[in-house]
Amino acid sequence: MKSDSHSTRAPRERVIVCGVLFPDRKDVHGDVLSEIRGLAEAAGVDVVGEGILQRRQRPDPSTLMGRGKVDEIKLEVERHSPDAVVVDNDLSPAQVRNLEQALCVRIVDRSELILDIFARRAQTHQARLQVELAQVEYLLPRLRRMWTHLERQVGGIGTRGPGETQLETDRRLLLRRVRDLKGRLAEIEARKRRQVRSRSEQFTVGLVGYTNAGKTTLLNVLTGSMELSADMLFATLDTRTRQWRLDDGRTVLLSDTVGFLQRLPHHLVASFHATLEEALNVDLLMHVVDASHPEAETQLSAVEDVLSDLSPHRGSDLLVLNKIDRVEDPLRLHLLLHGREQEAVYVSAARGEGLDRLQEAVAARLDRRSATIELRLPLEDGRGIAFARRAGILESEEFGESLVRMRLRVGERMLGNLRRSLDAGTSIEVLAPPAEPLLVEVEPQDGRPEWLDETDRAPSKPA
Repeated sequence: MKSDSHSTRAPRERVIVCGVLFPDRKDVHGDVLSEIRGLAEAAGVDVVGEGILQRRQRPDPSTLMGRGKVDEIKLEVERHSPDAVVVDNDLSPAQVRNLEQALCVRIVDRSELILDIFARRAQTHQARLQVELAQVEYLLPRLRRMWTHLERQVGGIGTRGPGETQLETDRRLLLRRVRDLKGRLAEIEARKRRQVRSRSEQFTVGLVGYTNAGKTTLLNVLTGSMELSADMLFATLDTRTRQWRLDDGRTVLLSDTVGFLQRLPHHLVASFHATLEEALNVDLLMHVVDASHPEAETQLSAVEDVLSDLSPHRGSDLLVLNKIDRVEDPLRLHLLLHGREQEAVYVSAARGEGLDRLQEAVAARLDRRSATIELRLPLEDGRGIAFARRAGILESEEFGESLVRMRLRVGERMLGNLRRSLDAGTSIEVLAPPAEPLLVEVEPQDGRPEWLDETDRAPSKPA
């Protein structure tokens, strides 16, 4: 007799989504809860019900939303019997406790949901440490919620103290874990900085943008790599750097990193600070925008806000409006760029459209940051001649009786590398310096890098 086979996988959780919209979010249009639904699906749960939204002038200190709205959510909980209620706002520990008591179901706020997604997607050792640090710092002020079964009861013999003692013990252990994680991350970040400096002779390009804007798809199509590219939020958590060979023969390094989001948890931004800074430490920063998204303007502004928080002196150099094949009204593209000074390129990474114009824009920026030089090398220096040919664009080459004269266009960093690497018998003459100076990283005493032109003697402090 055959026994029926049953799946050993745990059933997917079912959740109801809700949120409160305050006046400070003025640019929100359409389905306000669409993003939190996407985040819930990215976390591997099923969303049931229509979702409940309340507009309020100010939050209720005890439950965030009004009493009537809490009763409405309770009816939805009784109707659908979900495993949890996801709130599209950050909640205080007291608000979580009060909502759980009122609704008799687990409450997950926006930050906790995003942290859960990051924990699921973290693949590398550094990403796992960064996510754990963010989770521990999120958990610290919420420890009391975990020990309500040991709270003091008035008049009960033997009930005074255990909850407070356990709370203090857990807090001490978590603080020790925070120090340990920060120390281990500092070692990894120092090693990463050394790796970044080792690429100093090559022109570097960074991709930033809202999550699911198509950055990894663009990286794959430009470099021929096979990185995970999926239609989901936060498919990429680690910085990935690949070689991009331009049509003129020059090679640049292209880096992809974690996507940004509106109202990112501050613990997450703090723990991923080094990863985000690695994306900023480039010669050219390309901001990839999902031009087909109904909230494209809001997403664009959200990324600019995060960039401004990370470094007041560093913004994007080039706007890449992606997924133009899905844009129904071209007028939206013009409205999206209204009042913005950056150069813009329209592409569809999935279909390979507009990539030639993107390459031209990058090559033109590389040209403006390159110098035209003339090299004179001994004919017998075969190694040096081969190295010089690979250093940049060879514009001319003349052979004499004992010397070879080469005219090259090279990046300013490669120029310094040539001066260090070639033999003493080589002469280098700069015929035309770069039209634009390279950006260099400066690390002030507080440890946060600032950005300035090489022509500046010292970084200017933000006001």
